[in-house]
Amino acid sequence: MRFLSWVKDKFLQALAYLSKQRKLRRGSAAVLFLLLITLIMAIEFVPEKSNLVVGQVSPKTFKAEKNLIFEDKQKTSEQKRLAAEKADKVYYKDPQVSIAVQKDISDLGGKVREIQGDASLDNTGKVAKLRQVLPFILPEEDLNELARATAKDTLFVENTINSLVVKSMDAGEGIIQDNLSNVKKSLENQISGLGLTKSYENFAKGLIDRFLRANTFINYEKTKQNQDEAMAAVPPTMISVKEGEKIIGEGEIVTEEHMVKLQALGLTRQRLPFPSILGIFLLVSMLMTVVLFYIYQQNRDIYEHAGHLYLLGMIVLVVLGVGKAIVAINVNQWPEFGAQFGYMVPVAAVGMLIAILLDSRLAVLVVAVTSLMLGVMTGNQLRFGVVGLIGGITGVYSVSKLSQRGDLVRAGFYTSVANVVAIFIMGLVNGTPLALLISSSLALGVINGILSSILTNGALPFLENTFHITSPVRLLEISNPNNALLKKLLLEAPGTYHHSIIVGNLAESAADAVGGDSLLVRVGAYYHDIGKTKRPYFFIENQMTSDNPHDKITPSLSTLILTSHVKDGVEMARENKLPQGIIDIIEQSHGTSLVTYFYHKALECDRNETVTEEEFRYEGPRPQTREAAIVMLADSVEAAVRSLQNPTPGRVEGLVRKIIKDKLNDGQLEECDLTFKDLAVIATAFVRVMSGIFHNRVEYPDMSQEIERRNKHAGPRKQLTGRSNGG
Repeated sequence: MRFLSWVKDKFLQALAYLSKQRKLRRGSAAVLFLLLITLIMAIEFVPEKSNLVVGQVSPKTFKAEKNLIFEDKQKTSEQKRLAAEKADKVYYKDPQVSIAVQKDISDLGGKVREIQGDASLDNTGKVAKLRQVLPFILPEEDLNELARATAKDTLFVENTINSLVVKSMDAGEGIIQDNLSNVKKSLENQISGLGLTKSYENFAKGLIDRFLRANTFINYEKTKQNQDEAMAAVPPTMISVKEGEKIIGEGEIVTEEHMVKLQALGLTRQRLPFPSILGIFLLVSMLMTVVLFYIYQQNRDIYEHAGHLYLLGMIVLVVLGVGKAIVAINVNQWPEFGAQFGYMVPVAAVGMLIAILLDSRLAVLVVAVTSLMLGVMTGNQLRFGVVGLIGGITGVYSVSKLSQRGDLVRAGFYTSVANVVAIFIMGLVNGTPLALLISSSLALGVINGILSSILTNGALPFLENTFHITSPVRLLEISNPNNALLKKLLLEAPGTYHHSIIVGNLAESAADAVGGDSLLVRVGAYYHDIGKTKRPYFFIENQMTSDNPHDKITPSLSTLILTSHVKDGVEMARENKLPQGIIDIIEQSHGTSLVTYFYHKALECDRNETVTEEEFRYEGPRPQTREAAIVMLADSVEAAVRSLQNPTPGRVEGLVRKIIKDKLNDGQLEECDLTFKDLAVIATAFVRVMSGIFHNRVEYPDMSQEIERRNKHAGPRKQLTGRSNGG
């Protein structure tokens, strides 16, 4: 038990350590996505494929799903092997071999002659010596005869044998190893016809058998060249299969020919070799590295946000998984149509989701990578990858100007059209029959677009909530004036509503000028004071009469009521499930600003000097992003400029710059990433918008006096006219 407890503690410690290691978490996630994508691309789970082997009875009838002309590599290899065997072999003759053979024969002959001429030895001694020096065995009687023979006879036999050897080695191509035994037999026959004594005949044959060897050898380099040329001249053995052609019927015995066709058509489940799996793994690794390097160089914010990287991996993983399932669909009634199902893989969903949630340029890159993976996953079929690429880029373009979630239907339509055209073109390239081409391009192209649109529309809310991303689609939806909260603001706090609209215009202009998220700041400005609907008449912009409820309460209570609208707004936003980006702006748009009016009023009333600034400040936090800071500045500027008696452009500009300077000095902008240059640009944008709103107008004349004057002059004329008519 102690051991298990120790293991549990160590495991929990390891998890805690991993949760704190940012780089380690990212690396682990990258490896996990890499392995999962490799697994999806490598595994085979197509139901119509069978584990057939030669000699087995086929459990079903297999038909070709497409026209295919392929090489029978096994037959081609056999033909090349036969051609290589028949290729001419190139030989070369080594003259040193002949010299060496003659030397060996002469050396042995010299030893025999030396023994024969040794007078100190009797016949028995000579026989014993001969038995020692001869490298081959001779009968006892032959040894006795050789011992009694003269050296002159031995020299004659020696020269005769050398002459025969030279003649054989010099004749034609010489002696090759394969023909050595035949040459030996031929020489032995010639020796038998020389009329030698039996002992010398056996001695001569022994010399030939012992010392004769091949002097002609294969030139392997030139022979290999001849074989290569012969193999290269062999044409590949091609097999043609027509779409719908029966490969093997149910109950038939599987042959090698059947297996070749089934494997070429991809109708047999083959165990993927390790090199192929390794290749897929390395390919996915390289593609992931390219994408990460691009993000690091071009979208550093996305790279620094681990959740965004997880989002990328999840989108690609899910779409490839869906694609694998689509490709696995079996259509027994129309197999050639089922072979086109790779066109239905919704690569466009990858582009649309990433373009909406993250970045359009990144979406194009990921679409290209996913299309390449699709081509590899479907058996290196380029056509599916090309259609996926075209449809995906069209999807990215289609969602670049979304105004509402319903526009995704339009994006699906554009994607469908692009897919239909792309599938038709690829069908022409691949020689697909016209009837199948028209039906597949229309049906599969439209289904792809619809599926991409449905997948994007369905996944978008889930991904937004899971990864806390505020998409433009969501922002546009909640910016609609018919939204329940905005309607509530308009009806219950109309002054605040009007103020929020102007703040939104101000903030949007400033965000555009400094490269911020203009849509987020505009919508955030609409909602930043939504909490005022709880007690609208405590805010001066909503007071329609001269009665001010703050006159009847203490400054501290007034401050509490005013500052509580931030907390109320956050609660209302969460109840209505507004995006986190909007909630952050509501919470941070007032920072820890001082409620100046009631603070000074409290100072006037407090004679004991117990009032502190902290009691009259908002709870915060201060703006953490440039968007929240821009809304804060726009809010303060709009309220201040509205209070100006004579808002000339010069006075407006002076007030705007003073407010920004005061916020900066108060430390409200310390935690966001706005620079001094940004603040100058923001001030210019504010002045331009506010000057347009509060510009001088031409005073219209009072027309009532002019109308009365004209009526007086018109009276006498009417009387004169009446008399004239009467006369």
